[in-house]
Amino acid sequence: MQQEFQIQVPPKVAQNQAQLKQLIAKKVNIKVDEIKHIEILKRSIDARQKNIKINLRINAFIKEDFIEKSIELPHYDDVSNAKEVIIIGAGPAGLFAALKLIEKGFKPIVLERGKNVKERRRDLAAITKLHLVDEDSNYCFGEGGAGTYSDGKLYTRSKKRGDVNQILDLLIAHGATKNIAVDAHPHIGTNKLPQIIQTIRKTILKYGGVVQFNTRVIDILIKNSEVNGVQTQNGDIINSNKVILATGHSARDIFELLVRKGIKIEAKPFALGVRVEHSQQLIDSIQYHCETRSEYLPPAPYSVVKQVNNRGVYSFCMCPGGVIAPCATAPGEVVTNGWSPSKRDQPTSNSGIVVELKLEDLASFQDKGSLAGVEFQKQIEQKAWLLAGRTQKVPAQRLVDFTKGKLSDNIPKTSYMPGTTSVELGIILPNFIHQTLQEGFKQFEKSMKGYLTNEAIVHAPESRTSSPIRIPRDHKTLEHIQVKGLYPCGEGAGYAGGIISAAIDGEKCAEQISLAYK
Repeated sequence: MQQEFQIQVPPKVAQNQAQLKQLIAKKVNIKVDEIKHIEILKRSIDARQKNIKINLRINAFIKEDFIEKSIELPHYDDVSNAKEVIIIGAGPAGLFAALKLIEKGFKPIVLERGKNVKERRRDLAAITKLHLVDEDSNYCFGEGGAGTYSDGKLYTRSKKRGDVNQILDLLIAHGATKNIAVDAHPHIGTNKLPQIIQTIRKTILKYGGVVQFNTRVIDILIKNSEVNGVQTQNGDIINSNKVILATGHSARDIFELLVRKGIKIEAKPFALGVRVEHSQQLIDSIQYHCETRSEYLPPAPYSVVKQVNNRGVYSFCMCPGGVIAPCATAPGEVVTNGWSPSKRDQPTSNSGIVVELKLEDLASFQDKGSLAGVEFQKQIEQKAWLLAGRTQKVPAQRLVDFTKGKLSDNIPKTSYMPGTTSVELGIILPNFIHQTLQEGFKQFEKSMKGYLTNEAIVHAPESRTSSPIRIPRDHKTLEHIQVKGLYPCGEGAGYAGGIISAAIDGEKCAEQISLAYK
């Protein structure tokens, strides 16, 4: 017999199978040896009180042997000779769209402007060591997209959009730990994601799909308001009347292409701010109400949302035990992001702290039309680059100094490998963002005593939180409202915000293509 239990236990007990069995046996008044196995289905941390508890949902096998079931891939047939669908972009949206297309009997042709995971590493090293940015191969472009080197956080609030468990199962089938299906805030880790991404590529190729790297799309071919194929930078024409556009939120050349061709896109609200680094020990002490974190607890995250003058200011993409990375996608700009390895064992934590932007905030860029948000981002990123000495060093300021508008006398070494340069960040950020952040940090201190310290370092800017545009599509067919057969998809099109929601959207677009052929 199998029976589920909801229990709350101390962290040490949560990791001890024998003690958990004893607790359950006592609950149902049976002998401990009658419980053949316990399986943890869900796990979350309750750190609201000084005595931290772990919430567990457990499936107990009582007088019944446990047979572990492996998570396997869906049934795939060979699609080498099937109808072809072009996918522009090999990020989470594009890769999961490709898997779903194979499942539905279509041949995906995945076109990725960047390099494969192995070759991409050299270009990441060049950004850090030589301050050289390859426009096609960087932290945002290349196999796996920004998701490959953006931590692997899998938490999403997008459960209404699709089957989150299905995405998690596919990741597990391709090498992710089964814990991602258990933890309330699942995480893979930047060190493990590249291998998983490569394994997904091997699945696509094994069943007849195509993945082409170093293949930047420079035109989308349209005839009689219907997509007809694409042209690559090499001059190659690839024909198909179904194209999934899954380029990510930084593919500015694609946004500009759509505008030139008269294909409707819209400016949309997004968020912009800074990335702040604290010692992980400090965040642990604040969040866990202790001087030293227990060995049975993971490095503590935090999530804070405040309102300043009717404008949201909040933490974004918080990385416990992680580092800050250089994420520019073109020369002449500085952009930050953060990630953590699987063990989250770095001595520092970091988080984007960003301010809600509204369309009216883009008024001074009205002449740019739907690209107003893109130009807003560019101006800040380029100013940061100039103030950093035309390098990939990042403008930085101590946190208390930031709230006082004071230039920091010195900047301690941070996890941002290209280095920092001391700048009064109010020079880079628009006044309303700067002032909102200054007040927001003071409010953060009220919720997290000790957060506002001059040992914390502010890095600017954090500007690529989400796409500054939306590519409008029919809510039923998911095709572009003007162009039949063109499927705007994922984060770049304004329909996702992270690995899971992008993957779900990729699957949804593939499903709609399958329905269109019925």
